[in-house]
Amino acid sequence: MQRVFGSRWVIPGLSLTAGIGIGVTLTSAGDQEPSRSGGLLERLPVIPVPSVSAASEISPYQPGQVAVNRSTAAMKYGFPSLSNIKSRESYVSSYDPRNRSAAWVIEQLNPETLTGSSDRKYCEFREDDSVHVYHRSSNADYKGSGFDRGHLAAAANHKWSQKAMDDTFYLSNVAPQNPHLNQNAWNNLEKYCRSLTKHYLNVYVCTGPLYLPRQEADGKMYVRYQVLGKNHVAVPTHFFKVVILEKQRGDVELRSYVMPNMPVDEKIPLERFLVPIESIERASGLLFVPNIMKRTSSLKAITAGP
Repeated sequence: MQRVFGSRWVIPGLSLTAGIGIGVTLTSAGDQEPSRSGGLLERLPVIPVPSVSAASEISPYQPGQVAVNRSTAAMKYGFPSLSNIKSRESYVSSYDPRNRSAAWVIEQLNPETLTGSSDRKYCEFREDDSVHVYHRSSNADYKGSGFDRGHLAAAANHKWSQKAMDDTFYLSNVAPQNPHLNQNAWNNLEKYCRSLTKHYLNVYVCTGPLYLPRQEADGKMYVRYQVLGKNHVAVPTHFFKVVILEKQRGDVELRSYVMPNMPVDEKIPLERFLVPIESIERASGLLFVPNIMKRTSSLKAITAGP
């Protein structure tokens, strides 16, 4: 299990073998220059924040509040990219037709989305008919592959509605995931995200696959990954999870995690998988920080733990 930290996988601008306890605070205005990420913010283009039909749908969550459209509420901090956007009952995704999976999925978590009588025993994994037949995955692709159908938007995050939970079982919301990872360390990270709703006003979670380069014996870098079934469903080398946390005073905290798609010792503290957000942005081709900075005057980014 310790091979996680001896890995030769590389995120641009970051060695996965290193972990440093750093808290970076970004401000949109002030006398001092922003911290180490300031220059990056000045260079990155800003993706437009989508408009919404009602201000109440993006206002801070209040106990007892029922959003008209929970997927719209998840849009508060914009989209990491703008291609192939799909909206479900309570999450929004960007579909990657080449890899037969989502590039990212965004959900908003609060105590009410996590509570209800919905039960996954009534759900079945199914093809997404909204995706062209050439570009979608099927259950047959996963059969006998040795990989789980790993949720990106977790089913347990949407207990408030059976329809919402059903929507998480579209194969466009899953990616091939190592069973040990899916059922242990990654599951622990999902549970941790749910626990944060007890301490923060709103919790927004964006999850997606990564396909990272690896240095091989000849000293060169290659991106290699397995594909499954007749539809060639891409197996990610890693998964990321970006967590946006709103505090009562309006401050925003950002935590970004990366885990390799291999067995990971569940006893390793989750803090060891924290990485700088710009590393995920560079590796995935997505952008998070510019949109977040349009919605807050103060952003604290919690990066790698010791």
